[in-house]
Amino acid sequence: MEKQPQEVVLVGAGIMSATLSILLKKINPAIKISVFEKLDKIGFESSDAFNNAGTGHSAFCELNYTPMDKNGVVNIDKAINIAKQFETSKEFWSYLVENNYVSSPEKFLRPTPHMSFVWGDDDVNFLKKRYEKLSQHPLFKDMEYSDDVSKIKEWAPLIVDGRKGNEKVAATHMNLGTDVNFGELTRQIFKGLQDKKEITLETEHEVKDLTRLSNGKWAVKVKDLKSGNNKALNADFVFIGAGGGAILLLQKSGIPESKKFGGFPVGGQWLICQNEEVIKKHHAKVYGKAKIGAPPMSVPHLDTRVIDGKQSLLFGPFATFSTKFLKYGSNCDLFKSVNLGNVGFLMNCGLNNIDLTKYLVEQVMLSKAKKVESLQEYFPEAKLEDWFEQTAGQRVQVIEKQDGKGVLKFGTEIVTSQDGTMSALLGASPGASTSVSAMLNLMKQCFPDLMKNNWNEAIKEMIPSYGEDLAQAELVEASRARTTKVLKILD
Repeated sequence: MEKQPQEVVLVGAGIMSATLSILLKKINPAIKISVFEKLDKIGFESSDAFNNAGTGHSAFCELNYTPMDKNGVVNIDKAINIAKQFETSKEFWSYLVENNYVSSPEKFLRPTPHMSFVWGDDDVNFLKKRYEKLSQHPLFKDMEYSDDVSKIKEWAPLIVDGRKGNEKVAATHMNLGTDVNFGELTRQIFKGLQDKKEITLETEHEVKDLTRLSNGKWAVKVKDLKSGNNKALNADFVFIGAGGGAILLLQKSGIPESKKFGGFPVGGQWLICQNEEVIKKHHAKVYGKAKIGAPPMSVPHLDTRVIDGKQSLLFGPFATFSTKFLKYGSNCDLFKSVNLGNVGFLMNCGLNNIDLTKYLVEQVMLSKAKKVESLQEYFPEAKLEDWFEQTAGQRVQVIEKQDGKGVLKFGTEIVTSQDGTMSALLGASPGASTSVSAMLNLMKQCFPDLMKNNWNEAIKEMIPSYGEDLAQAELVEASRARTTKVLKILD
């Protein structure tokens, strides 16, 4: 007899839980899904617009996805993999638009060119090599490269105006880039699910504990934060998609897999400009190279953003420190996560990453004036009075125990119990942009029997390229022709 979960609990009403809800209901409409969100609103932690970069991470501009080795060889494998996953996300979002799960796509996605920008001989050489390799792949064939200041000025005048005439610069440009408001997308998906009565969602409800029962189910203890009452329900499967808070609940579950993970919180802060005279001169996401010792989430970028109908320029992120694991979390989060089982490899990781520790300390000490000096590397004529500081989201840098040592894990990690009854999402970028692929991989691990029944047929209805290789030019063109039109990506 096939194992078909009937009761599913999703912790956290973010983009991952929203995506998983749709996928599960399309594979088995009979599944009962309960979603619990600690806040009184949906999508206001990691998914919220100001709490992440909003970049549709497609590897068009993110230089940390294409490392160069000591021999000068640029590796583009990660960039191609992430680009494929973002195309999968766009196909899925197009399905949601076509099937009335979300309303007008322009409310959550806006066309915004993606650029990489560097200066100095070494970095210009790197960018050219990166462009030469990427542009040969169908996913990047429309990428443009220039080291001509006049051409770069056409793309983004702010980054060249006021720059020294003899400074060597270079940029790449992809017109197909996007800016995504993942908070708005999350809220629209959950509204669509609720309107169709396909899930139960309760805000101001905090999952306090998870206990494995003898029959293999999970007892989920939930507190109603308004009334103060507790309730319990049993679930065949639990997904912990609670952003930085996922690691604490994962530890409470007691599954063996949880014992090899720990985390260190890293916050973010933006510089924001709302001077219309400045804003109207810049329409792009411009990414540079991270400083030595900086985590990938701290790659500097100067972005056009439209949030809640208001256009702004954002620069950053700058690292901040708090012991909270969530923006609206507790100051005790970090201390709660440290125990006798993980304190050794956590300390080992800290000792082996002195550069990162030094970088974080320097970032925390930066004054606003010093932050504007960093901005002036990308926007030479930036004025202190045009910019203000705003707190971004809180992330937990995942640390995994490997051979007795603590190893920093960059990117998005899915931790799943051996029997597939529990899964948790840890980590950061590319995160939300690759949420569809992440949740498909989770379902393969956790619901192998469920996938036997019309799996490919149901998924291909939502994601036409599913199971095929997006390295084929014809497939890329067909996929983009549809998603560009449905999502209104190009004007």
